[in-house]
Amino acid sequence: MKKIEAVIKPFKLDEVKDALHEVGLQGITVTEAKGFGRQRGHTELYRGAEYVVDFLPKVKIEIVLEDNMVERAVEAICEAAATGRVGDGKIFIVPVEDAIRIRTGERGREAI
Repeated sequence: MKKIEAVIKPFKLDEVKDALHEVGLQGITVTEAKGFGRQRGHTELYRGAEYVVDFLPKVKIEIVLEDNMVERAVEAICEAAATGRVGDGKIFIVPVEDAIRIRTGERGREAI
C-alpha cells in the first residue's frame, strides 16, 4: 500500500476529485493548508498599504491505495491540477505499513 499526499491549488480540488473518481478511487481526505514553495508568496495592496503574503492557500489531499493504483492516481492528479504556472503543487508518495478500519477491525487492503 502507498499513501499519496498532494498539495494543490484550492480551485483545482473539484477537478482532481472528479479525476480520481474516474480512475476508481473511492475515498480521499482533504485538508485546508497554507504554504509556499519557489514562488515565495506575493505582495498585495490593501487600502494603499503594501504587504507580503508569505503563505498561500493550498489544499492537501491524502489517499491510501494499493500499489497497482498509484500511477493512475498520480497521472489523474497531475492532469487535473496542472495550470502550467508556478505553485501548481507537489505530490509525495510514501509506503504504508498497515491500515485498520476502526468499525470492523479489517486490516490491510480490506481496510482501504
